Amino acid sequence: MEELKERIERAFETGEPDFDAVEEVIALLDNGTLRVAEPTDDGWVVNAWLKRAILLYFRFAKMKEGRYGDYVYHDKIPLKTDLAAQNVRVVPPGTVRFGAHLEPGCVVMPGYVNIGAYVGAGSMVDTWATVGSCAQIGKGVHLSGGVGIGGVLEPASATPVIIEDGCFIGSRCIVVEGVIVESEAVLGAGVVLTSSTPIIDVTGPEEVVYKGRVPARSVVIPGTRVKSFASGDYAVPCALIIGQRKPSTDRKTSLTDVLREFAVQV
Repeated sequence: MEELKERIERAFETGEPDFDAVEEVIALLDNGTLRVAEPTDDGWVVNAWLKRAILLYFRFAKMKEGRYGDYVYHDKIPLKTDLAAQNVRVVPPGTVRFGAHLEPGCVVMPGYVNIGAYVGAGSMVDTWATVGSCAQIGKGVHLSGGVGIGGVLEPASATPVIIEDGCFIGSRCIVVEGVIVESEAVLGAGVVLTSSTPIIDVTGPEEVVYKGRVPARSVVIPGTRVKSFASGDYAVPCALIIGQRKPSTDRKTSLTDVLREFAVQV
């Protein structure tokens, strides 16, 4: 693996094509042997050289027309195959690009999973939800209809968007720019999170502001806060942490509990 890494780094620096190395890396990403970002005891670690391999794939690959039954495409990257053997369900016209890995039990409705992404076991990518390049989705996650999980390819060292195990991401949420949503958090419908979005815990006597990270088990809804500009005061978007999922509620029943306790729209 170290030799493969050296070949990718050399090709990226020199521009000399080493498509055999690139294709080998993309295949290892596809089968889950490698992943762009990995959880460790000290947090998430980004394997920047794998992002560089993906960028090289785009650089070296040739456009070609392909066909899956009646579906015709013209692209550099083929679609993922052998889904039945991997125990993955993809509902037409759901699309998973080669180089993305889905663990067993994943369901992709008519949504989209891009190259370099990793989706954990039993997760649902619901209708018109998108998982961007290199995004990391945990086990037992539900990405509701129309959710947009952004892709982060450049710079190669940048952390991708990460949705940890057991999260529920409500309809039409947008999570981009390397934001990390920690385990079992709930985002209500329409929450938009960028790296600069204030994520404000309003459950205590004084607000606590986070950026780029939603703490584990948080219940989050869209909000606004007043900001002064030269021409006046205006309400700008933020996100509000209004509570925590109870330890006593499991992942299957906690959504109903959230709706009852906090009246969150999902």
